[in-house]
Amino acid sequence: MSLIRSIDPWTGELLKEFSALSPQEIETYLNRAEQTFSSWRELPYTEKAALMRRVAALLLEKKEPLARLISQEVGKVIQESRAEIEKCVWVCNFYADQAASFLAAEEILLPDSKRAKVIFQPLGIILGVMPWNFPFWQVFRFAAPTLMAGNVALLKHASNVPQCGLAIQDIFEAAGFPKGCFQSLLIDGPRATALLEDPRVKGVSLTGSERAGVSVASAAGKNLKKSLLELGGSDPFIVLADADLPKAAAAAVKSRMINFGQSCIAAKRFIIEDAVYHEFVALFLQELKILKPGSPMDEDASYACMARPDLAAELYKQVRETVALGARILVGGNAPESGSACFEPTVLENIPKGSPAYSEELFGPIASLFKVASAEEAIALANATEFGLGASLWTADLTRGAALAANLESGAVFLNTLVASHPMLPFGGIKKSGYGRELSKQGILEFVNQKTVYLG
Repeated sequence: MSLIRSIDPWTGELLKEFSALSPQEIETYLNRAEQTFSSWRELPYTEKAALMRRVAALLLEKKEPLARLISQEVGKVIQESRAEIEKCVWVCNFYADQAASFLAAEEILLPDSKRAKVIFQPLGIILGVMPWNFPFWQVFRFAAPTLMAGNVALLKHASNVPQCGLAIQDIFEAAGFPKGCFQSLLIDGPRATALLEDPRVKGVSLTGSERAGVSVASAAGKNLKKSLLELGGSDPFIVLADADLPKAAAAAVKSRMINFGQSCIAAKRFIIEDAVYHEFVALFLQELKILKPGSPMDEDASYACMARPDLAAELYKQVRETVALGARILVGGNAPESGSACFEPTVLENIPKGSPAYSEELFGPIASLFKVASAEEAIALANATEFGLGASLWTADLTRGAALAANLESGAVFLNTLVASHPMLPFGGIKKSGYGRELSKQGILEFVNQKTVYLG
């Protein structure tokens, strides 16, 4: 039987190991979920909301040990881990407050004075395949709307965060959710994909890599299951000549370095008009130098390490290949030690077409700088990617900024601030960044039957 290991990326210490579930155990989980769904779907929204608010309260109560668990399993600095738990509280309370209104029947008046309505009903068991980079937030932004809609959830978490996955199940059950409402499955990727062949599983939400998305979407399509994909990004951060440069530079560094660069919506390509290029770059480097390295548990640390040594090695390979093709290193660029998850923040410029930093997602603390002659060239370069998750655009002219935003190929555009997820805003991408929307009203409607009832 295969083992799933929890390893501290900062120390390399084996924290815990678990046996992957057997086929018989998976069947037990599925049966329990199906049985729970039959009663959970009928529970009034007021009762579901009370349980979800209890989850939020428990998250706050247990914030410190949960934050330490995040930092231990993925190397995130403790301040960011605490903020992640607080954001989960936010999304739980948001859907507890809003689910009933989001899912209220919608009346339709027809031209012949006939009437109809649309009602929203849960589908059943929804599988969540979730990543390691925000091991609580990614799960809760899937689970809160899914459960409030009356579905039940199975979680296949990333293999390097098994303790986080189990802790989330414990939180739901301690809050009073029926056993079987939310279950964390310790299984590998192929077993998770195989779950989509089971008729009891009605849909899947995946946040992860393009490769994982292709695998899950293929299995979902083959079995005619609803799927939602939130995949990678190579988000542009566009700075026009009239932008507030100090504010933009500070936000740029924050956006690039949050979670040590391991975020789908982190700014990755910084596209700057040539009139202010050198001034912006100087401010960017100045802001970067302020950040303090340290251990994940260091209260003053701005960053620590990546989530796994293999991720650091792969990222360095992308940097090395980009430099070999002609890019110039402004800061960093040194190889990580063998077997280490530590990585040196790196800034690249003069990045040629065809290089990894030009066309691939660099999932770590690498900033890629591009100089352009005009706003129009900036938009064209921003769109010259297979990804389309988010974009940040900086200008003093909001009217012009809004017009330019309409031409950016992405799921979201944020003017004069960094891209961030928010419970009230639809979140998702286009192109190879995926499809479907999480959060907001749109998010809770992804896994319901929007049933038309013609009243005559």
